[in-house]
Formats: sequence, C-alpha cells, structure tokens
Amino acid sequence: MSQEFKLAAETRTDAGKGASRRLRRAGRVPAILYGGGEAPQPLTFEANELMRNMAQEAFFSSILTINVGGQAMQAVIRDVQMHPARRLVWHLDLQRILATEKLRLSVPLHFLNEATAKAVKERGAVFSHLITEIEVECLPRNLPEYIKLDVANMELDQTLHLSDITLPEGVEIPELAQGTDHDLAVISLHLPRVQKEESEETGEGEAGNEEKA
Repeated sequence: MSQEFKLAAETRTDAGKGASRRLRRAGRVPAILYGGGEAPQPLTFEANELMRNMAQEAFFSSILTINVGGQAMQAVIRDVQMHPARRLVWHLDLQRILATEKLRLSVPLHFLNEATAKAVKERGAVFSHLITEIEVECLPRNLPEYIKLDVANMELDQTLHLSDITLPEGVEIPELAQGTDHDLAVISLHLPRVQKEESEETGEGEAGNEEKA
C-alpha cells in the first residue's frame, strides 16, 4: 500500500522576490499549485515539515493531500527548486490531479536480488544501473510508489530494457509507445573492467598455445 503524505499549506497573497525572501526568513517555502481546470493558487509550506517529508523517496512519486484552510485537495510534485549552496527548499511546484484523468509521473526503480545473481556470486560480476527512475502513465488510483525489477536470473553481459519491466495493472510506460528505438536499456551485468581484461588476455594466451601445438 502506498504511503500517505499530508501537508498543511497557507494561501499566499504577496508576490515578488522580496515577499519570497520574507517567507523564507520566517521558515516558510513559497509554492504554486496549478492544474485541474482551476486557476493557479500561490501557497506556502512550513519548511521543516517539507524537508522531513522530502527525506522519504516515496514523497516524490506519491499523491499528496494538501490541506488549505480546511479544504483538502490532491496533488503531485512537479518541480522542487533548492538553494544553490544550502540544504533549503527554495520553491515548490505542485499539480492538482483529477481521479478520472491519467497523469504522468517519474517513479523510482527498485532492483531486486542483485547480490544473489549467479554471475555476481560465482564470477564477481557487477551491475550497471543505466536508469534509476522511469516515467509512467496511469490513473491516480493506480500510481505505484516504485517499480520492481527482479534481476536474479540475469546472465553475464545481459542487458534489460524498458520492455522487460513487469508493470502493475493499469500502468504504462509512455516511452515504449514511441517505437522500438525508445526501448531504453535499464540495467546490465558484466565483469569489472580489470577482470574482463585479464580474462581476455588469458583466453588469447591459451589460443596462442593451441596454435603452436
């Protein structure tokens, strides 16, 4: 079951850089809530509460419940602007969602059984994560917190692509609808470079000895 995130927000009436600076000094984060067929709504969030939620991976791929003046609405995060030098949220963009409309959102990939893959245990192979999150399209009720990809049976020098991912019901990968050229590589399994070079050198030496014999 997906985690539930609830945030309290206040409406914001002042605009401009000066107003935003005053909000940040007061421990608030300026934000904008848009979409859903309604006018954009300027908001502010309590900075410390926001940072606590942002420490959880699922926060960025979940439907959030935003409470503004006693009214609850659902939204997803579209953009987070951070301070260039300090660990502070500078601005937040959120989009309202409607239960009947599909949405697109990036969700993280969780790779299962990496340590138990045969080539890892027996030959010291290593995984290369080429993609760590993917954009999915689905109705809000089907939005996954993350996507699982089991790599236990991957073989040496094998690569898994987007089309190899088993998706939850009602979830699609828009990238795949654009054709086979968009079936991006996700993860590969190979020997470490030094070990591979040593194996190749050993193979060449054996081949040379066979030719001399």
